This record gives sequence, C-alpha cells and structure tokens, in this order.
Amino acid sequence: MNIKDIAQLAGVSTSTVSKIVNHKDASITAATRDRVLELVRKYHYTPYGSSKPNTTTWRIGVLLSSSISMDSTLDGIIQQAQKSGYGTLVFNSYGNHDQEERNILAALEHRVDGMVWEPIDRTSLALKGKIEAQGIPELTIGPLGDDRTALMPYEEAAYSLTEELIKRHHTSIACLLSPGRRTQSFLHGYRRCLFDHNIQYHTDMVLETIGEDLTQVLENRQVTGIVASHYHHALEFLQFAESMHYRLPQDLSLVSLMNDTNMHLRYPGSPEISSYVMRNADFGAYLCRRIIHAIEHESHPSEAFEHTFALDGEQTVGRPPDQQCKKIVVVGSINVDTYLTAPNLPKAGMTTTTRNFASTPGGKATNQAVGVARLQHQVSLIGNVGSDPAADYIYKTMRQAHVDATGVRRVIGADTGKAYIFVDSKGESMISLVAGANESLTPDDITERDQIFRNAGYCLIQTEIPMDTVAEACRTAKRHQAATIVKPSSCDHLPEDLLTSIDILIPNLNELNTLIPGPGSVADKAKQFINGGVGKVIITLGEHGCTLVTASGHKDFPAHETRAIDDTGASDAFISALASYLCSGCSLDKAAHIANLAAGFSVAHEGVIPSLINRRQLEGLID
Repeated sequence: MNIKDIAQLAGVSTSTVSKIVNHKDASITAATRDRVLELVRKYHYTPYGSSKPNTTTWRIGVLLSSSISMDSTLDGIIQQAQKSGYGTLVFNSYGNHDQEERNILAALEHRVDGMVWEPIDRTSLALKGKIEAQGIPELTIGPLGDDRTALMPYEEAAYSLTEELIKRHHTSIACLLSPGRRTQSFLHGYRRCLFDHNIQYHTDMVLETIGEDLTQVLENRQVTGIVASHYHHALEFLQFAESMHYRLPQDLSLVSLMNDTNMHLRYPGSPEISSYVMRNADFGAYLCRRIIHAIEHESHPSEAFEHTFALDGEQTVGRPPDQQCKKIVVVGSINVDTYLTAPNLPKAGMTTTTRNFASTPGGKATNQAVGVARLQHQVSLIGNVGSDPAADYIYKTMRQAHVDATGVRRVIGADTGKAYIFVDSKGESMISLVAGANESLTPDDITERDQIFRNAGYCLIQTEIPMDTVAEACRTAKRHQAATIVKPSSCDHLPEDLLTSIDILIPNLNELNTLIPGPGSVADKAKQFINGGVGKVIITLGEHGCTLVTASGHKDFPAHETRAIDDTGASDAFISALASYLCSGCSLDKAAHIANLAAGFSVAHEGVIPSLINRRQLEGLID
C-alpha cells in the first residue's frame, strides 16, 4: 500500500495525503482528514522517508513494570489500539531499573508515536526526560501516574469493600494484602474507611501471609470479616478457613477484589467469594484512548474512567456471628442402622424371622442433626466415622440434608459404627450397637474442633460415646455460652461432676429407671438429678407424652394421638424439635408441646431419618 493507493481510496490527491500524515493539514477539512487517517490506520501505511522526526508510525509503546499474567489491562490497550489503527510495542521491566531504561530507549528507537508507561518507583521518574526530549506524548500510569485517573480506583474499591462489611455491622475487620501494584492504594482505602466509621485501626490486622499469625489474629481480635486485595489470596484464605472449621459466612465474612479474568474461579465444593469485579480491560482501553487523543492532538473533552462497584454475590458475606440466629451443635454417635422387621422382638432361646431388611445412616447424633436441619435450623455435627465405604454414605447423606459435617472425621483402620434395630408389629423396637469409630472420639477431638461451637445456642449430646468425651463436650459448649441437652442412652450412670454441666437431661422411662433403680415416682427420681446440679429433666413417656421436672415442680405434656408403627426415632425427633424451637425463642412449655408433636409424627412412620418431620409439616400441626 503506497501513497497513491491511499489517495485513490480516499478520493483525494497524493499531496493532500502527504500533508495529513506529516501534520501540515491546517487548510484541509476535518472530514477529509478523518477519512484519510482512517485509511492510513486501517492499512498501516508508513510514508516514504519515515525516518523523519515528525512522521507518524502508528505505533504505541507500552512499558510495564510488573507481571501482567493475571491482568487484562494490556488486553484492553491492545484491542483499543488495533481498533483505532495502531500497533503496540510491549515491554516489561519486571522491577529491574536497568531493564526499564533499556525498554524506554528501545521504544524510542522504534519511533513510537506515544507511550503508556508504568514506572517501577520514584527513581524511575528520572527517565521521563528521555521521553520528553523526543517530543512525543507520554502517559504515566500506576501509583506514580500523571493524575489519579491514570490508576485503577483500588483505593475507592477497598473503601467500598470494607464498607460492605461495616454496613452489615462488622467492627472487627482484617485486611489480607498481596504485594503488587494495588497494595498501597488498597491499604489506604481500608484504613480511610475504618477511620470514617470510627473503627480503630490495628497494624496486626493487616496480613500478607496465611498461617499461624492469621490464626492468632482471628482468635485474639475476634475477627468477623476479611477484606482481600487479590482474589487468589482470598481463595487461599477460604481453603485455610475451611481447614480450621470456620464456615463462611456463618463464622466469618470474606470479600475480595476480582480481576475480570478471575470471574467464576473457585474450588470445588466451596462457595464463590463475594467480590467486586475490577474492569481492567476497560481501563486499558481508556488509557489507550487517552494516549491516542494526545498523539492526534484531538481537542476531545477529558474522559474520566468511571467504575461502579457492585458486590458479585453474597455467598461469603453476612452479619457477624453474634448477630445471627444461633446454631445447634450435635455431638455423639454416627452409625449405619440396619432395620430388621419381625412379628415379635427377639428373646433368649428363640429364633425370630425378619420380614424386611434395610440399611440407612443413623446414630443418635446423625438423626438429631438431620432432624434439626429438617426444621430449617443451622446445625453442625461432631463425631467419628471409619475409613470404610459406610463413611462415604454418611458424608453424602449429611451433604444432602444440609448438615455441616466439617466436625466429622475419618478414623483410619476403624469401621463406622453400626446399629441393628429390631421393630415388632406394635412399633416397639430393640437396638444392638457396635460402637466402631464412635468409641475413638476423645476429649482432645472435642478440643480440636472447638471452633465449631462458635455461635452455638444449644449443644445436643448423647452418651453412646466415651463419658469423658461427653463431659468435655459439655464443658466446651459452656465456654461458648451454649445450653446443653443430654440424652443418657446406653449408659447406667452419669458422673456427678458432669451433672452441673447439663442444662436439660432427657431420658426415657427405661433410661431413668436404669440410672436410678428402685422405687419412686418419675418426678422424685428426676429431682435427684436436679439436686445434683442438672438444670431441668424431661422424661419421655412414649404414648403418654412427657414430664418436665424442675426445681419448683413438675408438669405433664400429653402425647399427640397417632398409630404407632416404629418408635425408634421418637426421642431423636423430640430432641431435635425441642432444641430448634428453644433456639428460636420459644418457652420451654411451648417447645415441649411442639416436640411431642414431632415425636408423634415420627412413630407413625418407619425408620428414623425418613420419619423426621420437616418445618412445614410441623407448623401445620401446631395449634
């Protein structure tokens, strides 16, 4: 493509083309000038004698100082340049001052028409004179830019991101920083937001690494929110938080900046992080338009880059834990239940033939956790399973039931607990247990999972695990100001030092008589526990409902009339409903009445987990 071809395509003389490309076009109309320049750019025409200083080469130099592998700013510059008929020469000094000077000299040697330059630091600005000596436009970008519009609005983004947490009533907010071009601006925005909202700034709340220091800050400062400057660092923190049994956003809120190249990046099974998307490519195009306007001496009104911040999703952001509805923690046995239906329960010396055989996830802790989740309450399960396929079955069921199972651990070399349940034609049941991994749940296991008790309103505990573990679970719950509900199953005594840690003890009649044998009324036997330090006792009585015993007296609650098919899950249904409604603010009398309704629904259905009532069904039964 030569000057004659350009002139022919534009419908002008070759002298007109020459005047335009050599900036001697004062007498030529704007329409003609624009038409010629469009063709010159389109065909990348370089006039003969282009070594002359004032000849346009239609090239822009882009000089960066840090890695741009995860940043689409350069893409935006290149795309806009090509759209405008310009080529680009891209250089990167990677923080090396000697290389930066060589890059500037190389760009000038190639006679670029303008330059977009990101200096390494203030020392680099001494090189500005080399560019100015060539008389070409130059746009300095980054923290040392010509003006604030030459820097992505990281400070404003950090300010707004921190404010997202403050608006949700967070006051203990840490800042997770990654080294890079946005670091100082992000930190300044974070600090300014805290200052404007009268929240004290602490240097130890600004972290660059994820490890022991972070753990100490989270605990010592009782951090409830994190703002992260870089999305990859936020992803790393998310994995760390989950390994420490923090759940987002129930225990911690996390917000981050996200490059437009990071969108929808996440770890399998983890939530998408609530973020602001930084439109780097759009910003790059904006920078390119600015330098082109300067190259072409266009008198366009100054263009500002506008960035509207909007949180992309709220999966990892919420209110601080102390302002959320309290959750329920369940500690105890996790089994696979095998149901055997027979006309009569087995007796010594007799053979019983079963009609049906089925296996389902079970164990009192599992059942109660699912029961709470069915009633739309947040619940966490703590217990041990084996390293067998049955453990996978448990994890899958908990995930489907929306039970937090981060407190459930595999024990290498052990089998998951098993329960063999016989049910007769009257709905009465008999259970035989194989403890398996349940007996390996130790007090240290409870201590290691202490974080799970955070923001718990109630802790449900059963005694199908070692008694010293039961005691540690009660103590841990009390440290977190959670009330304890204990089901004394499969035991013939309760240690005296445990009783003062029990807020509500819920035995059935057989369990009560096993713990306190001999004559005496239900209320009198229950009073012995209250005298020993237990807060309240509720004795479940099957078709006769339940009896509540307190220090001041006792009260009976009749059962909901129903046809009994299987009573195996009645106590778990009762406890799940009692805890859920107490946690929602109901009085103990009302919660006991509702729990009887849940138990009545359970005995009218086969199995335990299949018989647990959901919230809609239960609300329909409540008077």
